[in-house]
Amino acid sequence: MVPCRRRTALDITDLKGMLEAMVFVSDVPLKADRLAELVACDRALVQSALQELAEEYHRRDGGIRLAEVAGGYQFRTAARHVEAVRQLNCSKPFRFSRAALESLAIIAYRQPVTRGDVEYLRGVDSGGVIKTLLDKHLIRILGKKEVAGRPLIYGTTREFLEVFGLRSLNDLPTLKEFSEIDLDQEIADLPLPFTADDQAAEESSV
Repeated sequence: MVPCRRRTALDITDLKGMLEAMVFVSDVPLKADRLAELVACDRALVQSALQELAEEYHRRDGGIRLAEVAGGYQFRTAARHVEAVRQLNCSKPFRFSRAALESLAIIAYRQPVTRGDVEYLRGVDSGGVIKTLLDKHLIRILGKKEVAGRPLIYGTTREFLEVFGLRSLNDLPTLKEFSEIDLDQEIADLPLPFTADDQAAEESSV
C-alpha cells in the first residue's frame, strides 16, 4: 500500500488512476505539488507515480502521451497523430505570422527585453506585434527597466511553454538549432493537448 496522509490507504494502482483522472479532466498542466495536495500524498511519491504513468503511455505507443509541460503534467496528442486530430474543429492550430515568430523568439531568448530591444534586433516597428502577443498571453509585462523613460520589459508566459510543448525555458533549442528550424513546419507539428476548451477551439492567427 502507498503511505499517504489519508484515512484510507491507497495502492499504487489506485494512486495512478486518481492522478490520471485529474490530469485528464484539467484544461491546464497540473504540477506535482498540486496533485500531491489533492491526493494527500508525498510529492516524491506522486512524482514517481506520474513518471510511471508517462512511461506506460510511451510503451503503449498509442495516440496520446502524458507529457511534462510548463512545469506540470498534461495529456498531449502523439506527434504522429497531430494532423489527424486537427481534422476535428476543436483542434485548430495556432497560426503565427513571421513577424510574430521573430518577435517571440527574441523575447524568449533574450528576456527580459524592452520593445526597443525587439525593434533594434528586427529593424522595424514591433508595437503591434507585441500587443498581439500580449493579447494571446504568450508574453507578459515583467516590470519597467530602470533607465531613462522606464520602458516596459517583457518575458514569456506559462502559456508560451504550453503552446510550444516545453517543460521550461531550459528546453528551448539553442540559437544555432533555432536558426535551422523550419518554423512553419515546427509549429504545424506541435503536439496538441488531449482536451480542448472553447478558446482552443477557435483558430488563432497571431
